[in-house]
Amino acid sequence: MQVTVLGAGSWGTTMASMLSSRHPTMLWARNPAVAEEINRDSTNSAYLPGLQLGRKLVATADLEQASRHAELLVVGVPSSAMRATLSDAVAWIHPWIPIVSLAKGLEQGSLLRMTQVITEVAPGRPVAALTGPNIAPEIMAGQAAAAVVATEDLAVAAAIQQVLTRGVFRVYINHDVIGCELGGALKNVVAIAAGIAQGLGVGDNTRAAVMTRGLAELTRLGVAMGGQAITFAGLAGMGDLITTCISPHSRNRHVGEQLGAGRKLADILAEMNMVAEGVKTATTARQLARKHGVPMPVCDEIYKVVSGRSSASRAYRGLAVAPGHERDPG
Repeated sequence: MQVTVLGAGSWGTTMASMLSSRHPTMLWARNPAVAEEINRDSTNSAYLPGLQLGRKLVATADLEQASRHAELLVVGVPSSAMRATLSDAVAWIHPWIPIVSLAKGLEQGSLLRMTQVITEVAPGRPVAALTGPNIAPEIMAGQAAAAVVATEDLAVAAAIQQVLTRGVFRVYINHDVIGCELGGALKNVVAIAAGIAQGLGVGDNTRAAVMTRGLAELTRLGVAMGGQAITFAGLAGMGDLITTCISPHSRNRHVGEQLGAGRKLADILAEMNMVAEGVKTATTARQLARKHGVPMPVCDEIYKVVSGRSSASRAYRGLAVAPGHERDPG
């Protein structure tokens, strides 16, 4: 199986490195200097500092070369670059190959999930999403982790599962594409909320409450959009949420923590070389909540913070509101 991974960020590079031990794998990097470093030193110091990549991994900055190589295409670019990258590559992508999205976000404006974007740009190909609690440096270091590959055709999912599973990196299958993709995208907003709690120093009890209430919001919206509630109790929901909210490697938690410490969002993002998907997803989540009539107070507060309509400290004053039934929003 010839595999191509588009996107040489931390997660795309990690997947490509793992796959290269068993399959001829080519990693496309937008930056030629990154591709040169990978080929010369088997490292990607910009995104995975101090970690050694698979020696068999080949990198290129030539999108045509990478696309023509693929019998399985894995797309690890940020959600904001998904449509443009695939539009540039689609002329060279074989018509029959599966395409797997690693991106955990929603398209601005259209509100589409990543598999929907891929289907629009590269129609006629099997499309899947890989998601779950997957911190790239830990997986590169050989620590155990689990993910879920979601596609409606479970036969396709099982075939992709066989390719992606390696050692203690376990891949499960799921037919609930909507639930898996929404869980992966929307938990980033809750992670910003958890990070703010950390930055404010409000306590672990508070963070646990926010994470739990946030998960309830994601589940309500996911079900309203056609997902299954049970999905949000699994790897794509609770599993990914926990990791993104508590891990010091989490970009979205980092953004929240810095906001809680009183820093400006623009300054925080300017010093990051990776994308924190939750910043833009906060706006998308609010639009989806209104479209489907689902109350999402936690996500709404984060939208106000990242859009400059409120402050991080003010967002937590809502906890003083008298609650009702646990199943109620708020």
